[in-house]
Amino acid sequence: MDPSIKSRRLSPLNPSKIYFGWWTILVTGMLSGLGHGFYGLGISIFFKDLSAEFGINRAMTSLAAGIGRLEGGITSPLVGWLSDRYGPKWIIFTGVSIAGTGMILMNFVSTLWEYTLVWGVMIGIGVNIGLTIAVDKALNDWFILKRGLAQGTKFALIGIGSVITLPIVTVLVSTFGWRITCVVWGCLILVCSPLVLLFVKQHPPEYYGLLPDGKKADTDQPDVLDGENHPAFPQKPTILHFEKQEINFTFQQAIKTRSYWFIAIAMGMEMFVVGGMNIHMIPFLTDLGIRLGTAGAMMGMMVFFTIPSRFFGGILSDRVGRKNQYLLLAGILFIQTTSLAIILISQKMVPIYLFIGLYGFASGAITPLFIIAIGSYFGRKSFGIIFGSSMVIRAPLSLAAPVFTGWIFDRTGSYNTAFIVFFACSLLAALLMCILRPSKLYALKTNDIKD
Repeated sequence: MDPSIKSRRLSPLNPSKIYFGWWTILVTGMLSGLGHGFYGLGISIFFKDLSAEFGINRAMTSLAAGIGRLEGGITSPLVGWLSDRYGPKWIIFTGVSIAGTGMILMNFVSTLWEYTLVWGVMIGIGVNIGLTIAVDKALNDWFILKRGLAQGTKFALIGIGSVITLPIVTVLVSTFGWRITCVVWGCLILVCSPLVLLFVKQHPPEYYGLLPDGKKADTDQPDVLDGENHPAFPQKPTILHFEKQEINFTFQQAIKTRSYWFIAIAMGMEMFVVGGMNIHMIPFLTDLGIRLGTAGAMMGMMVFFTIPSRFFGGILSDRVGRKNQYLLLAGILFIQTTSLAIILISQKMVPIYLFIGLYGFASGAITPLFIIAIGSYFGRKSFGIIFGSSMVIRAPLSLAAPVFTGWIFDRTGSYNTAFIVFFACSLLAALLMCILRPSKLYALKTNDIKD
């Protein structure tokens, strides 16, 4: 390799200092906490205010959030492909900027259609582009052996950000109203967005003379430093010998496996549960006679319980290894199923607090474990498009979940029927993980896939 190229690639990132991937986790985790905490959870705080101001029922109020989730499923394959092809940095920055601008524009909406367009379409697109697949692609590129720790740390930071977000949003809404709250949060997102340009890189670590997980590269080996020709990113599938076998599926190979479809369907079931529960959580609690401030604190408690499960779930996934990650997922999903059974049996204060603890603990670990499993089972090369395409199944379920939950309440005056459906979906996802087995890549010349 040309020494000048080697020097140029090593200069942006000094391997003797903290591994750059950890800075990426810190910044993306913080921004995701602010974005998802407000967009995914914060709306529950002013959900009834929106319904009252626009004179609409809960199903219609939920529609904008459902549209945002639908967009995520539709745009995810494209975002994943762009992240694989061009790198994640500018995709994350663009999405974060759109989301922040949309939050500011919420101050000016005055009709249902404007609310749907801004909250559902604009902010939804921004969050889905900037704070989901592109972020996970960046981390999946920079970590292999510590992939679980990396994702667990990022999601723990999201949990911490959400825990901080909920009481602040509760105070802002109570003091200034939901419109000013949206403006404040949009400005905060925009102020933080330039951090993406500083702490997220376009290329995998090999391009900069580094190895995944913070291992130091041997600069005398051009195949390690040459990012364009590195064995982790070949034109055809290969096995990267980097302290363990890293299997790299192409998109076409991944969709021929049972593992891909089982994970995609289970993720869809899980999204249906989360999409319905999270948005309606505070309305459900306040319907029971709990004050808004207390309900916000209870939801903050629920999010707090996600932090240890997100962090230690990631570490545990590294420990159990690729062959047993599906069992870990199944166990966590059964905990979530148990929490839903509790809330169906009794809605008194003690069972509610037990539900909050178990549901928060389980829901915190599920999403990072799904992402870790996809990275472990299918590799780094086509992670973006594989993960993104799996989210297409989630799209209609994501749209339906909050609207269905609101519709059930509008028809029956209770959320119980919706909770029964969520229980069944959670149980189905757990059972799918029980029968899942990692796919193996055989016969590289013939591209045969076997489970």
